[in-house]
Amino acid sequence: MNQNAIGIIPVRYGAVRFPGKPLAAILGRPMIQWVYEGAREARLLDRVIVATDDERIASAARNFGAEAVMTSPDHVSGTDRVAEAARNFEAEIILNIQGDEPLVRGAMLDALVESLRAGEAGMATLMAKVKDISLFNDPHIVKVVADASGHALLFSRSPVPFGASDYFHQHIGVYGYRRDLLMGYHRLPASRLESVEKLEQLRALEAGVRIKMVEIERPTLSVDTPRDIIRVERHLQTRLHE
Repeated sequence: MNQNAIGIIPVRYGAVRFPGKPLAAILGRPMIQWVYEGAREARLLDRVIVATDDERIASAARNFGAEAVMTSPDHVSGTDRVAEAARNFEAEIILNIQGDEPLVRGAMLDALVESLRAGEAGMATLMAKVKDISLFNDPHIVKVVADASGHALLFSRSPVPFGASDYFHQHIGVYGYRRDLLMGYHRLPASRLESVEKLEQLRALEAGVRIKMVEIERPTLSVDTPRDIIRVERHLQTRLHE
């Protein structure tokens, strides 16, 4: 069976809260470049592609050596953009690497590919344990609850499980799909939970798709607002001097 794997980074220019976010400078380089270079570290990805609806992003990506493809401006989610781009490539496993995850590392992506190759589910994503309970009520931090076999029960911006006082699991916005599941899933209409929570993975969960949760050692820092850039730069400066 073909077990080839590719990574696709879906990005658009017109984010409501942070227009132009993929091109925001982090230590002198556009954020999309940090995401791309982190993804290129993965041993199990045959190629990494930037999928966008904006020529400014495509041009910037090509300038730092990335492969970029243009996609429709009408997509309502990153998964829809990934599905369009994936039709042009032969791969059984497709990773959706969100463009606001500048701290993504190759080992995280390899763990997703390995999970999908093991056949535990047609869709997989990442989570990390957080012991800082002061972050529990932050709606920008997506929480996930999994069952005993490691499959997702619920994703929410609300504090779940309610009453947790020792730790919770944070969802990390990187997804992996087997090809058939991706091509069917992205055609589903947006679900109520997806619309309310603004979390696209809830469309799959409401449709009965099993999502395997792969736990990594520590959470990443995603970028939702310009203020998050400062936090990411501090982390990168520490890492670069280790």
